[in-house]
Amino acid sequence: MGEILGLGVTHVPLLAGQDQDMARILRRILADPGLPESLRRPESWPEAMQKEWGADEGLSAARRHREALVREFRKARRTLDNFAPDVVVVWGDDQYENFREDIIPPFCILGLDDDFDLQPWKNGAQNGNQPRANGWGEPGDWTMRIHGHRDGAKQLTTGLLRSGVAMPYAYKPLHLAGHGAALGHAFTNTLLFLDCDRRGFAHPVVPFHVNCYGSMVMRSAGAVAHLFKTEPEPSLPDPPAPTPALCMSVGAALARVIQASDYRVVVMASSSWSHCFLSPVGGWVIPDHVADREMLAALRRADWDAWRNRSLEQIERAGHHELLNWMVLAGAMAELHAKPVIDDWVETYIFQSDKCFASFAAN
Repeated sequence: MGEILGLGVTHVPLLAGQDQDMARILRRILADPGLPESLRRPESWPEAMQKEWGADEGLSAARRHREALVREFRKARRTLDNFAPDVVVVWGDDQYENFREDIIPPFCILGLDDDFDLQPWKNGAQNGNQPRANGWGEPGDWTMRIHGHRDGAKQLTTGLLRSGVAMPYAYKPLHLAGHGAALGHAFTNTLLFLDCDRRGFAHPVVPFHVNCYGSMVMRSAGAVAHLFKTEPEPSLPDPPAPTPALCMSVGAALARVIQASDYRVVVMASSSWSHCFLSPVGGWVIPDHVADREMLAALRRADWDAWRNRSLEQIERAGHHELLNWMVLAGAMAELHAKPVIDDWVETYIFQSDKCFASFAAN
């Protein structure tokens, strides 16, 4: 009988960069000509946001934010290593990276080669052919060797299909093929952060994509592009993301498939929660802390119905698009009657999104 450990982390791109650049997305949003002037001036921000911005425009806060996140990733890595899994399934979103106009599946399991190299700092888009500046000071040709588990991906996909889940799968990356980071950043960053001390990451990985951005994925290009568009909204939006209930049902089905296998599996959701640039509640500048705290309280008490019954409209209004990764994890944990432990909750105003670190022990 298979064994399962649940973990929840983040893949926030700001942690991959340098401290002086950690507020770069906020600065870009503040440059939006359509932004109300009242949101552009720090003196009009909430007091906690002004304090976080400080006299150095967030540099001191960035150092504290990094320390908190790295501490929790080290803890998650210890928990993962102690469990000694046969495979690590990571739920992450593809933000107009591998999946574009030619195909955007609601979910997709990726069966990687047994050995797979990532060069995440190669050819940074913002610097032409110059390597991306990063928090480790690593050169552009720095390579991280990761390991796939194609047989595991096949067995999980087969089990889901036989249980009635129409599960797409792939064996090769799409549009990122040939680039240094041939996985979407949700997966690349998760692995980089889990190996923040650069000891190597030997556990085989199965990336499990979730189309979190839905009707926004092309309009936003998976980020903030929608804030700078001048053309009108299309009369008919693109198809939506899978609902929370659907995500949870897929997670529950996967838990049953793993239980019927001989594998020890870590199932891991990777995403931050309310993204301010996706939420009108805070004027695209402030995360929806109220909605985050509401979902966190429900998670603490394992109120899976509160998560399952969240509407897609509520998800999108709060900027909770990427929380759908956690919805799949929640479905698996509900199926196992697992008890959530909130290892840390890192709240922020200026670094785009609140972050949750959690672990789950099955009864």
